[in-house]
Amino acid sequence: MRPDAVDPSYGVGPDLDAGVRGDPLAAWSARKDSYRLVSPANRRRLTVIVVGTGLAGSGAAATLGRLGYRVECFTLHDAARRAHSVAAQGGINAARARKVDGDTLRRFITDTIKGGDFRAREADVVRLAAESGRVIDHMQAIGAPFAREYGGQLATRSFGGVQVSRTYYTRGETGQQLEVACAAALQEQVAAGSVRLHTRTEMLDLIVADGRAQGIVTRDLLSGRIRAWTGHAVVLATGGYGSVYHYSTLAMASNATATWRAHLAGAAFASPSYVQFHPTALPVSSHWQSKTTLMSESLRNDGRIWVPARPGDERAPGDIPETERDYYLERRYPAFGNLTPRDVASRNARERIEAGHGVGPLRNSVYLDFRDSLERLGRPTIAARYGNLFSMYRDATGEDPYEVPMRIAPGAHFTMGGLWVDFNQMTTIPGLFVGGEASNNYHGANRLGANSLLSACVDGWFTLPLAVPDYLAPLVGSSCLEESGPEAGLAVERARARVDRLLAVGGTRRPVWFHRRLGEILYAGVGVSRTEEGLRRALEQVRALRAEFWADVRVVGGEHRLNQELERAGRVADFLELAELMVLDALDRRESAGAHFREEFSAGGEARRDDVAWRTVSAWHTLDDGTRIRRSVPLGFSLVALQERDYR
Repeated sequence: MRPDAVDPSYGVGPDLDAGVRGDPLAAWSARKDSYRLVSPANRRRLTVIVVGTGLAGSGAAATLGRLGYRVECFTLHDAARRAHSVAAQGGINAARARKVDGDTLRRFITDTIKGGDFRAREADVVRLAAESGRVIDHMQAIGAPFAREYGGQLATRSFGGVQVSRTYYTRGETGQQLEVACAAALQEQVAAGSVRLHTRTEMLDLIVADGRAQGIVTRDLLSGRIRAWTGHAVVLATGGYGSVYHYSTLAMASNATATWRAHLAGAAFASPSYVQFHPTALPVSSHWQSKTTLMSESLRNDGRIWVPARPGDERAPGDIPETERDYYLERRYPAFGNLTPRDVASRNARERIEAGHGVGPLRNSVYLDFRDSLERLGRPTIAARYGNLFSMYRDATGEDPYEVPMRIAPGAHFTMGGLWVDFNQMTTIPGLFVGGEASNNYHGANRLGANSLLSACVDGWFTLPLAVPDYLAPLVGSSCLEESGPEAGLAVERARARVDRLLAVGGTRRPVWFHRRLGEILYAGVGVSRTEEGLRRALEQVRALRAEFWADVRVVGGEHRLNQELERAGRVADFLELAELMVLDALDRRESAGAHFREEFSAGGEARRDDVAWRTVSAWHTLDDGTRIRRSVPLGFSLVALQERDYR
């Protein structure tokens, strides 16, 4: 069953095939055995372009370079290690089962598929689990300083959506330490001459020739020079698009331009409405702040979440007795308590806030309280586990979480959607591969905490270095596309024309004004909860805002220089187009699944899937005239039986 369209701006096309064959438990092992190889003597004649230097990008570039391929690696940052992977805090999962707590490989698979509300491919999740142990060993070998128990064994802790301890960590800075290790491995290959690193360089377009990806168009952020780069294959590892919401936990420079330009060149975009709102972000304290701040989910191991039982209670938290506190997650989900999955925790926090139980000056947050754990474990233990996070909270808010509860609220964070990829991590454009958060395949409708660093590492170090050579094998002996050729020249002119158009508008409002307004629309219409009425309103508002942007945006400065207003204008223009697709996807998917919570499709505050009509991934194409086609990718489940996701 393929549901009809609900808006005249899109149609329904034929299904896509992910290329998974046979038993999903054995599919990855079989695929590795069947991959074609390139001999060492031929590798130096093949060029791979890698965009992004986070865990997925640096891992892929370093590994392909070490294997002997010519790698051109690009980042918009001034150094590879500045990629946004540094911002991840809490940990990285692995199904190593080193503690006798009931964890197994199958339990990891079950937790991940259930956590994603049965909207991820089983075979991909099996690969994630199967490679997870190698990831920990590899990261430790290249320098990641994982926390250890007293006896020297690597320490683990729990994260949301599981009842075991499988998360490896480096205090509250796991992403930073993993990124430092990966960037060092990348720099080793730069020094060896196998990788050329291009910093302060942003991808503006994709070059497609003869039906396959053969290069990219970039802009040098210092000089403004726009030029083409060509290669035999392209890997995008440019992160997610959560910053489309303006207020997000992502870095200010995070954007969707690379993946959106690839989409417009023909790559299907999957599940754009699957956006995770992190339950432990800091609440917005001012309309004019530029972003929100993430506090690690690991804090929920020892912190208890509560609100005053009486709506509108303005007493200080220390003045509210235990009997007048509502530990709502512990009350509603006794089996998992404060470690429910992120979508469940965020949805319940939003419900409590909107019901009048919010706390803080703007009544827009809930408490995360360490009083009980401090009494039970002592301050030194809590400081050893979370000290840097507590310091960060104090610096951001001026409040001491050792003395008063933290205040947290749901904030736009991780995007489960992204460019659609098959089992080889290749898009619908041959030769264009995607890794990490920029792709869609591992997490379904909700990501379990600590699976993001894992998926990026699995892609970068253990999937792309096998899948890309398989694609390159038939291209041995072929030359790269000429950078001065017609296809490359057309892409360069397209990028220049877009820059010229932005500079020529000469309106009255800065790009950030439109970004802020877009975020307001999306939080209201495509936020933690969605309704058909709200989505239709948001669709009209996004379309109107996009028209206003191209009529009234003001970009000061020129093209041939460092110009951050021009950078932001281009990214906001792409956000406006992506936002329309996000709303359409949310409107089209007439069910509740994970983070996509349609109030019309719920019971008792819990999501209700429609496995007859929507046991699929929605993959979208945007045509040259602006119309869109929704294609479906059927999902099957043989390892984990379809079931209601229940954390009670």
